[in-house]
Amino acid sequence: MSVGGIATIGYEGSTVEQVIETLRSADVQVLIDVRDVPVSRKPGFSKKALAQLLGRSGVEYVHLRALGNPKPGRIAGKHGDMQTFERIFRDHLNGEPAQQALETALDIASRTRACLLCFERDHSRCHRAMVAEEMARRRAIRIQHLLVCRTGAEVAVRHTDDQESVRTA
Repeated sequence: MSVGGIATIGYEGSTVEQVIETLRSADVQVLIDVRDVPVSRKPGFSKKALAQLLGRSGVEYVHLRALGNPKPGRIAGKHGDMQTFERIFRDHLNGEPAQQALETALDIASRTRACLLCFERDHSRCHRAMVAEEMARRRAIRIQHLLVCRTGAEVAVRHTDDQESVRTA
């Protein structure tokens, strides 16, 4: 990934160590947490712990709560109602706080390698893909959907054209 693009990653089914290794292998310098509520039952993924672990690995942590999916959207997604999930989040994304946070995310992505973080492994079932798409629409940046390395040896990257490439770390 190069400056001028945005990556996304989900930590579902992964350890914090695997996520950090994937980020480092993809040369990510700033992780942008787009969870509305940045807490997790999974060790290492709550805001403070994640920021500390990332910092030790040379990755900056930024939380943009305004880009998080509101609770009704999360509930709809959890129940598989993707149409309602998408409608709720797109309405939320049009609000002033989300618009300001989008500008912040775009500023970060314009000057460094950045990655949006949320829970869902599959970006197509997560609001972070909609955030990335809106960023790309505004600034014609490339989107890369990272898949967490489970072996520590490869980084799988799904590009916006759904072509997957795998690179040895």
